[in-house]
Amino acid sequence: MRKLLTVCLGNHCRSPLAQVALTRRGGPAVTVRSAGLIGKWQDHPANPSMINAARRLGLDLTHHRGQQITRQDLDWADDLLAMDAAVLDTLHAIDDGRDAQKLGLYLPGRDVPDPVGQDESTFHDCAVVIEAGTALHIGPHRPKSG
Repeated sequence: MRKLLTVCLGNHCRSPLAQVALTRRGGPAVTVRSAGLIGKWQDHPANPSMINAARRLGLDLTHHRGQQITRQDLDWADDLLAMDAAVLDTLHAIDDGRDAQKLGLYLPGRDVPDPVGQDESTFHDCAVVIEAGTALHIGPHRPKSG
């Protein structure tokens, strides 16, 4: 079974949406977790606007509770998928070169913009991009992360 970890800044919007979208696409062949670099949203539900955006795509984020990334998360995952370049840079620093081959952007060569502070349509657009990105990681033609 493949183990994926999606990571954003707070585990409040982007990485939780990626977790449920990848889980739906991958089914029993994958286990997906999400985490954030900061603990501000630890044990809190996902952002209400992202919950609504997820619902519009047939995804359920109502059970999500924020988690801050740990060394155990890094060790657990086969692939760590950062939502943007700043998150990826921080993951490289945290990882200290141990598992650099496991680290990559969720969208290779492109950030998933953080919708925090934006309107509902921005959250929806973000969710659509994340959901479409699942094909890059689960499916017959997925590239290796890195």
